[in-house]
Amino acid sequence: MAGGYVDCHCHMTAEEFSQDIADILERSRKGGVQALVSVTEHAGELESLLHLSERYPHYIMPCFGVHPIQSKADGYRSVTLQDLEAALQQFGKIKDHLVGIGEIGLDFTPWLTPTAKEREEQLKVFQAQLDVAKQMDLPVNVHSRSAGRQTIAFLKEQGADKVLMHNFAGRPSAALEGVHAGYFFSFPPAVANNDQREKLIRQIPLENICLETDSPALGPNREERNIPSNIFISCEYIARVKGLSPAKVCEVTAHNAFRLFPKMRHKLNE
Repeated sequence: MAGGYVDCHCHMTAEEFSQDIADILERSRKGGVQALVSVTEHAGELESLLHLSERYPHYIMPCFGVHPIQSKADGYRSVTLQDLEAALQQFGKIKDHLVGIGEIGLDFTPWLTPTAKEREEQLKVFQAQLDVAKQMDLPVNVHSRSAGRQTIAFLKEQGADKVLMHNFAGRPSAALEGVHAGYFFSFPPAVANNDQREKLIRQIPLENICLETDSPALGPNREERNIPSNIFISCEYIARVKGLSPAKVCEVTAHNAFRLFPKMRHKLNE
């Protein structure tokens, strides 16, 4: 694959990669991945993210943000404005290091966000980070589980124009609203496990699609850790659905990634 794949959404600071990150990245390079956009879920990951991007400056592209769902001792909970405070103090200091803001967004999964108050607070956290992205002129890497239509409507309402809808699983009609706004959509290897999103992928133009792995999650096998070198699975699935060659999908999605994350090309060429 000339140039190679771009993984537009992965979590390389995850605990699952703490013991063998060098080996995983070497496998990624050998698997044809030319760059990784690594996102965060909470402010505590920032130091690890910056360390990784300094250790692999032409390969790991840092994206910093606070996820709509946060972990707690006995599971998960909806994000609060308090969770955002530490991140807000950091954004301005690290602007030059970042290629984007994320992972941010909305997650209205009923058992995770059961109340209107929690959903309202998620919107406030999301809006605050969209404001940061606007001020810094950076793209956003967006989560939208059980809130696809609401997330796209809110992004449009806020005037967001540089957007990646990661692992989008909403209706095709909602996706096309995003396409009309110039948004991009990315899909991890897990989409190839069944054809639930075949119709969605078929309707989104290739010019609006990027590749991702969401490593260490959403791989070909739910019981196994996902890794960036599995990105070929996403590529081949999209190619099959669209009746194109994997080489063409790799080429166009990489071009899309550089359009969406323009600072990434600069970092690759530094």
